[in-house]
Amino acid sequence: MRFKRILLKLSGESLMGQRGYGIDPERLGDYARQIKEIHDMGVEIAIVIGGGNIFRGLSGAGQGYDRVKGDQMGMCATVINSLALSSALGAAGCKNRVLTAIRMEPIGEFYTKWKAIEAMEQGEVVICSAGTGNPYFTTDTGSSLRGIEVEADVMLKGTRVDGVYTADPEKDPTATKFSEITYAEVLERGLKVMDLTAICMCQDNNLPIYVFNMDIVGNLKKVIEGEDIGTWVHK
Repeated sequence: MRFKRILLKLSGESLMGQRGYGIDPERLGDYARQIKEIHDMGVEIAIVIGGGNIFRGLSGAGQGYDRVKGDQMGMCATVINSLALSSALGAAGCKNRVLTAIRMEPIGEFYTKWKAIEAMEQGEVVICSAGTGNPYFTTDTGSSLRGIEVEADVMLKGTRVDGVYTADPEKDPTATKFSEITYAEVLERGLKVMDLTAICMCQDNNLPIYVFNMDIVGNLKKVIEGEDIGTWVHK
């Protein structure tokens, strides 16, 4: 087994599946089964999931919403997604716990590093919701922060594409994929792996990132088993 403890970053948009908005139950079920599969292998798992399928604070600000209020709405969207994933994991027979960066008991327990680590060591999947709890930070940055805090071996960034490319492969057919790339090169080339703050945090704290396509069922297990299907981002 390649990793003992992981931080899995999931895209809110991916939860839409074939829909234009909200949560696709089929995609949600696929994610839950993949997560349970690696949990049963003994991997300790923390998860951060975005909220872009419901509301994105930055785009809300562009539509006239106050930026802070918009970001808070986005944080609430991540909580909705986290509760949906928690429910799907429970239905799949996988013990889990939702922690929130903003106090909202009884919806979820208030996040602390030690509570998250203790839950993982006891065999629960931990879902860290509400981002960092602060405006002006993305869930990418929330993922970096939580990954560093819980002392994860790696951040696995599950996306719709199978790695990091020289350009957006959905827009540029000539884009080529990297099998590995340094944080510095990502920053230098301005590649949209994660936002700038998130990349710098991972670089400063030596948290490697592995980008792969989570939407293909079975890929998460392949990553854990060491199959080379994505892109390494490291020092």
